[in-house]
Amino acid sequence: MVNSDKMTEGLIEELAFSEEDLALLAKARNTPISFDEDCPETTPERALKFRRVNPPRGSVGRRA
Repeated sequence: MVNSDKMTEGLIEELAFSEEDLALLAKARNTPISFDEDCPETTPERALKFRRVNPPRGSVGRRA
């Protein structure tokens, strides 16, 4: 997080979303997810086969 107390007024305005950006975000939020052949919806069977690529932090290298 950024401490906005130390930011200038111009920098805050520069980093803020424009009205056009907010409208695009609202439109994207209301658009349903569409799946295609390159990215099909995950089925429960597929979800069970899913494996993490990277292990959770803190679980590797710790020994009692």
